[in-house]
Amino acid sequence: MTTKPKAKKFRVRRARPGGAQEMVGPEGISSPPPARPGASETDTLIGQIRALRQEEPSGDETEAEPRSEDTADAATSRNIRTGATIARITGGKRADPAAPPREGEVSSAAQVAGETDMEAIRKEGLTGRQLRMARRLSQKHGLAVTSDFDAVRQLRQRGIDPFQRSNMLELVVPAQGNEPAPGKDTKVQLPQTVPAPGKNLPSTETSNPMDRRIREIGDIQKDIAKRRRRKSILLLSRLAFFVGLPTLICGWYFYNVATPMYATKSEFLIIANDGGGSSGMGGLLSGTQFATNQDAIAVQSYLMSKDAMLRLDQDVGFRSHFSQDWIDPIQRLDDTASNEDAYKLYKKNIEIGYDPTEGVIRMEIVAANPSVSAQYTGALIEYAEDRVDSLSQRKREDQLKGATEALEEAETARREAQLRLVELQQVSQVLDPEGRIASLRQQIGNVEVQIQERELQLQALLDNARPNQAKVEGARGDIRRLRGLLERLQSDMTQASEGENSLAQLSSEIQMAQADLATRDLMLQEALTSLSQTRREANAQVRYLQTAVAPVPSQDPSYPRKFENTILAFLIFGGIYLLISLTASILREQVSS
Repeated sequence: MTTKPKAKKFRVRRARPGGAQEMVGPEGISSPPPARPGASETDTLIGQIRALRQEEPSGDETEAEPRSEDTADAATSRNIRTGATIARITGGKRADPAAPPREGEVSSAAQVAGETDMEAIRKEGLTGRQLRMARRLSQKHGLAVTSDFDAVRQLRQRGIDPFQRSNMLELVVPAQGNEPAPGKDTKVQLPQTVPAPGKNLPSTETSNPMDRRIREIGDIQKDIAKRRRRKSILLLSRLAFFVGLPTLICGWYFYNVATPMYATKSEFLIIANDGGGSSGMGGLLSGTQFATNQDAIAVQSYLMSKDAMLRLDQDVGFRSHFSQDWIDPIQRLDDTASNEDAYKLYKKNIEIGYDPTEGVIRMEIVAANPSVSAQYTGALIEYAEDRVDSLSQRKREDQLKGATEALEEAETARREAQLRLVELQQVSQVLDPEGRIASLRQQIGNVEVQIQERELQLQALLDNARPNQAKVEGARGDIRRLRGLLERLQSDMTQASEGENSLAQLSSEIQMAQADLATRDLMLQEALTSLSQTRREANAQVRYLQTAVAPVPSQDPSYPRKFENTILAFLIFGGIYLLISLTASILREQVSS
């Protein structure tokens, strides 16, 4: 808000030949000199009147003419002004004729004319902006003014309209090439007032600057209030069009057009078999939700996939249900819609969430019929159970298959080792080659001992002078027979130790067959143990789907939530309007700067 600047107050003192000084006020009106100390009221008035009669025009006022050339009209007007001044000084009291004449000072004709002109300018009711324009224009022309009204008066005396727009433009940017030549008088045609019959009423303007300032401030406040009202009305209209109208349309749709939808909620979780004896980290995580975390995420992803949608459509008719004519156009599925459009509607009406902290899968199915919604929920739970079984079935089958094949191989190898050992025993006709060789060695040792005894007996007989020939021959025959037996036993031993079919070779082959058989027995035992452990682990890897909350058809429609959706639409449109308004204001400020 622009306020009118206050007029500057000033006093100008002019020296008189007699030593008196004239006090000039802010409006150019001469003030009477102060009374002398001890002078009476009559003497003061006489001095003032004399000063008025003896006043001469100042040298800087070029509009006044010399007193010697005044016309009779000028003298008459001067007398009238002198009388008015005397009346003003005396306060309207008539002077006493018997009183002696008083002395004083009077204003010149130019001062009185300037005062009259400025009084008329005040009554025009000029605004503060116009007065500032006049002051700047007077400063441009180099005029010595005492106030804003004096600036208007002097400009008009020079034939310059202080409120002409072109003059103000010249103050900012002087015209190039159109400046008048120095000394050339440029005459400006001022607008003339045309009296309107019946409307020439006296002005209601007051000469009090405070009242005028208060009135101008009130006008400015009214203009600001008017602009605020206009802007508020425009803002309300924009809000009504861009926010209120779309909100009303959305509310009308939710309350009158939208088809009621029924939601069926259910909860199920995936648990693992606790019968398996797992060890390590698997044993620590067994029995918690982290043991089935991956399976639950896989089931959730499968139920939200297009494969589950196609299977649901094939089993219970998902597309046909949402393509019925009594469903509103926004939620209805066209008969010629593609699988992608049906999948979008499937994801919109089926919500499946997994809570990793509790390991529970929550499912909500929305349909136009409560029984159909419960049917969809049961079908999806069956699909989830099949998926859970298929997740661990292949792994369990692979593990059991590997353990079974290893057991069969161990059994076959052991059977072959046993047959080979039996064949070797049948070929050698010796059940224990080692025992046979040991027996031959023992027999050879016994024969050698007997030969040594017989040789000692023969030597004892020969040591006699006259030995008994029969005993000597008997001893020699025994030694000969024992040596023959020893040779036969040694040959049997040689045959059993050397050659392709010796007892040593048969013994080594039988030992290898027995070791192979023992190894195959051990491998068979390990295969049996592995098969048993694999079966336990496979049983531990079995996943079960347990329904925590069974699907129950709802009686009241769950969607649309009319009031909540209407409020949400209002907030959305309001946020969009606010963002657009802020963006537009920022762009406008950037462009303007």
